[in-house]
Amino acid sequence: MSARDSVLGKIRASMGSPASDANRRKAVMNRLEEAPRGIIPGRAQLPEAEQVELFCTMAEQFGATLARVSDYGDVAAEVSGYLRAHNLPAAIRMGADMRLQTAGWETEKNLEVRDGPSDGGDLAGVSHATAGIAETGTVAMMSGQDNPTTINFLPEHHIIVIKAADIKGDMESVWSMVREKQGKGEMPRALNLITGPSRSGDIEQTILLGAHGPRALHVIVVD
Repeated sequence: MSARDSVLGKIRASMGSPASDANRRKAVMNRLEEAPRGIIPGRAQLPEAEQVELFCTMAEQFGATLARVSDYGDVAAEVSGYLRAHNLPAAIRMGADMRLQTAGWETEKNLEVRDGPSDGGDLAGVSHATAGIAETGTVAMMSGQDNPTTINFLPEHHIIVIKAADIKGDMESVWSMVREKQGKGEMPRALNLITGPSRSGDIEQTILLGAHGPRALHVIVVD
């Protein structure tokens, strides 16, 4: 036995760890499958319809603008309307998310849809959220080619589409949803939690929008 094995053996013995690798792996898997949940506040335990309303209220409270549409076919028209209202070019950057691909873009003849990650030259980007957190108005954005992370941070205007059914009361429920959706060993490289547009108050406690990301966040809830 090497000195390393001897030291590790003493550590395992003092901790009461199982000796075999198979037993240790089983212990780890049991711990992951039975992950404890924290205390969930009462405001996060509302009926589903009220969770959606709370999400909308909190998103606006933290500086986002918000629109609700009945189905995905109305998303393109809402995006075009947002661009016109803010005097922006009729162009967006978007990933490969299939829900966004079928969001009625063919009805907006003057809108240019650019595919793939942003290189920093886009004024507006559109992403689809994985989930929403009602108690804080936060959107959870899973990384990957469907919704490139660069679109979350580089365009000045970020438009996020979210399905009402994916809005959960609390962050713990969102993590459970991601684990169930992705499965063990298939978690995304990153999961960004975004609450309102980018802001900073580092200099003289004056709030500055767009310091580390988009200066405007527009959320479209698909009922």
